[in-house]
Amino acid sequence: MLSTAEALTTLLSAATPITGTESIPTLDALNRVLSADVISPLDVPPMNTSSMDGYAIRTEDLTTDGNRRLPVSQRIPAGHAPEPLERGTAARIFTGATVPPGADAIVMQEQTEAAGNEVTILHSPASGEWITGQGADIRSGSIILPAGTRLTPQALGLAASVGCAELQVRRRAKVAVFFTGDELTMPGEPLKPGAIYNSNRFTLRGLLEKLGCDVTDYGIVPDKLDATRTTLREAAQAHDLILTCGGVSVGEEDHVKPAVEAEGRLSMWQIAMKPGKPLAFGAVRRAAQQADAAASDETFFIGLPGNPVSSFVTFLLFVRPFVLRLAGMQTVAPRALSLRADFTQNKADRRNEFLRARVNAAGGLDLFPNQSSAVLTSTVWGDGLIDNPPNHAISVGETVRFIPFSELLN
Repeated sequence: MLSTAEALTTLLSAATPITGTESIPTLDALNRVLSADVISPLDVPPMNTSSMDGYAIRTEDLTTDGNRRLPVSQRIPAGHAPEPLERGTAARIFTGATVPPGADAIVMQEQTEAAGNEVTILHSPASGEWITGQGADIRSGSIILPAGTRLTPQALGLAASVGCAELQVRRRAKVAVFFTGDELTMPGEPLKPGAIYNSNRFTLRGLLEKLGCDVTDYGIVPDKLDATRTTLREAAQAHDLILTCGGVSVGEEDHVKPAVEAEGRLSMWQIAMKPGKPLAFGAVRRAAQQADAAASDETFFIGLPGNPVSSFVTFLLFVRPFVLRLAGMQTVAPRALSLRADFTQNKADRRNEFLRARVNAAGGLDLFPNQSSAVLTSTVWGDGLIDNPPNHAISVGETVRFIPFSELLN
């Protein structure tokens, strides 16, 4: 069995970024991945602006003989073009407004006394005080968002701040998903003896949609080799990735592995991790008449285990970075924290364990008491995974590697 690090390296080395691009409105670009650098066409701010409500002055006009009263020669709200500041006067100015030519400092209004059309300056400002200089944030011609950036709300705001109404992004990853298991039943249907509700369909579709994928859901496929092969062939024609859940273990009713081997190839099967050992990776051939001449003649395949926690964890650790790499991102690894274990786990496992845990009020980690791969409750109770190395027991007070769900679910 491969280690988790070896398995991830195998997947990421195979993930070729999608070549298709499109131009879309910036307002609609959340979570999309840039296909081209965003270069600012202007300085931000485009002029010297006031950082405070107050008065714009020339510092040389403040005499040392006690005469600090200045007439107010103009009023400058944000969005209005000022006149040059007359010598020996002050300008009433508001936050974000353009500093008038000739002024070299802003005195905040709390440090002044206004009376009629005059203001007394109670503070001796330094030149440049409370003035945000032109280009202090962004210089014209600079790259503000490099290609490969996944667009967050703040990144959209940054693009808008330099006037970008549209952005060049890679097209969405097209993912086909289906589920195997004659025991699976959809919520709302009668639950027959021996049947279970298909929770994985809801979890995995939600995870794919959260990543911004275009998802085609083929539903529940019968536990038959010919049905599995037929669905694989159909799914391969118009998708970048086929994702399945269940049927990748070694039982007589596990048909996904032999179906993929018949319709394509398997590059990887089984990982030394808990939960999630039976994870498969490979590709399914596309029909020759359907294959895009500019694209590969096969569609990537990832098969996840059927246990709900196993499929959830393996998706976060392997499918998520693979899809992000397809979308054109280079940095796909989640950030981990070093936190204190406020529990003891005496039993070490020979595999790399990913334990559901959550941060407590004292800043340490509590462990969910039942770490079974069938206990989906642990994924809602917890707020992250402890990445525990093979053959390692955990002692209370020990520092462990913790990957928050906030890093894995964005």
